[in-house]
Amino acid sequence: MPKLYWEDFKPGAVAIFGPRLVTREEIVAFAAEFDPQPMHLDEAAASATLLGGLAASGWHSCSLLMRMICDGFVLESASMGAPGVDEVRWLKPLRPGTRIRVRGTVLEARASNSRPEMGLVTHFFEVLDDADAVLTTLRSTFMIRRRTPGARP
Repeated sequence: MPKLYWEDFKPGAVAIFGPRLVTREEIVAFAAEFDPQPMHLDEAAASATLLGGLAASGWHSCSLLMRMICDGFVLESASMGAPGVDEVRWLKPLRPGTRIRVRGTVLEARASNSRPEMGLVTHFFEVLDDADAVLTTLRSTFMIRRRTPGARP
C-alpha cells in the first residue's frame, strides 16, 4: 500500500536521499556494459581527456540518482511512472571514491486535467558530492495517483 500520494507533494519541499559511495569498480563495470568510452574505463586514457581523469558516465550518474530516489520515495509512493525527463546536466565529473547524495526539490504539483485519478509532480534533482558541489542535475515530472480522485486541489 503506498504511503505517498499526489497530495503529499508540496511545491518547495526539499528532501535528501543517500548517501552512497561510488567505487572505481562500479564506474568501470557500468562503463564496460553501457558507455565504453576511455574516460570511463581507464585512468591513463581518461587523463588525456577533457575530464582529466577517470569519471563515471553521465548515464551512470543518472542511474544512481534513480536508484537513490526509488529508495527514498518512489517505491513508497503511488507512482504511475513518468512521461519523460525534461532536462539533464552533467556539471562536474563523478570520481571514484566520491560519496554522493541527491537533493530533490518539488517545483510544481498540479492535478491532471484529463485524468482525475492522478496529479503531476515536477522535481528538480541534484547529485551532490561531500563538499555539496553539484555534479548532475535532472528535472522530471512524475505521474502520481491521487488519494481523492477529482477533488479540488
